[in-house]
Amino acid sequence: MNDSDAVAALVAAARSGDQAAWDALVERFLPLVRALIARARLPRAEGEDVNQTVWLRLVEHLDDLREPRALPGWIATTTRHECARALTRSGRTVAHDPQATTVFDRADDQPDPTEDLILAERHQALRAALDELPADRRELLMLLMVDPPLAYREISERLGIPIGSIGPTRARALDQLRRTTAMRRLLASPSADEGR
Repeated sequence: MNDSDAVAALVAAARSGDQAAWDALVERFLPLVRALIARARLPRAEGEDVNQTVWLRLVEHLDDLREPRALPGWIATTTRHECARALTRSGRTVAHDPQATTVFDRADDQPDPTEDLILAERHQALRAALDELPADRRELLMLLMVDPPLAYREISERLGIPIGSIGPTRARALDQLRRTTAMRRLLASPSADEGR
C-alpha cells in the first residue's frame, strides 16, 4: 500500500469513528502543521490555538473531503489560513510588497514541509512499484542504481546474465516499472501534478 492509499485508508477509518486512525492522522501531519505555524512566526499561545483550530476544522470537514489523498494539501492550506487569521486577530500586520515573496514562503534555509511530503510520497511509490516487479528485474534495477556504479561485468556475474543483455533487460524493466499500479497511481495523484 503506498502512502496515498494509507492516508485514504486512515481517513475512511477516522470517518467511521476509529480513534486509532484519527490519532495516526494527527501523528502523521502534526509536523506539517507545526512547521507552517513556525514559519508564520506566531507566539506560542497563538500557535497552539491555530494547531487546535486546524484539527477542529478537520473534524468538522472530514466527511466533506472529496479526495482523501489530497489531505496533506488541505491541512497545509487550512493551517496557512488559520495563521493569517491569528495574525489579523492579534492586530499584527506584516508589511507586504506584492512584488516580494509572501509571508508564508519559506526562507532559503528552511525546508518546505509540503515538498518533503511530496518527495516521501514519490519514494514510497517507487518502492511499491519496485515490489511489483519480478525479483530478477527488481534486482537488476537496484544494482544499476548503486553508488558508485557497478561495472556491467560485475552485474553480469552477480545476476548470472550476459553483459549484452543488461541494457535491453534494463529497458524492459523500466518500461514495466512505469506501468506498475503504484506508478500509475502516483502519476494520477494531484501531488504529482504539483511536482511537474
